[in-house]
Amino acid sequence: QVQLLESGGGLVQAGGSLRLSCAASGRIWNVYAMGWYRQAPGKQRELVASITRGRRTNYTDSVKGRFTISRDNAKNTVYLQMISLKPEDTAVYYCNAGIKSGSWSPTYDYWGQGTQVTVSS
Repeated sequence: QVQLLESGGGLVQAGGSLRLSCAASGRIWNVYAMGWYRQAPGKQRELVASITRGRRTNYTDSVKGRFTISRDNAKNTVYLQMISLKPEDTAVYYCNAGIKSGSWSPTYDYWGQGTQVTVSS
């Protein structure tokens, strides 16, 4: 079994910063691409940022220059540093990772439970 445990959400004023963390644990042979998604009330879940095992990154346009995704492969952990937060960043943020539990197993997509980020104006 594999789990993704997120932390770091909360309430912050516009212009503030937050850092999200997501650690994968359990039966892990390798962790491939990791990413952060978000879902605001009444909206579809959207990709915010992703990072490959080789640390190639991708961001949605609305967060470029404000959010930074990074990872620690030794700890199977991905981070999302968010600065200059805006009220429109308010959403539940979900961690996602592609993980193999053994050399013989397929790569499965795993999700965290979500962490609330609320930005007040």
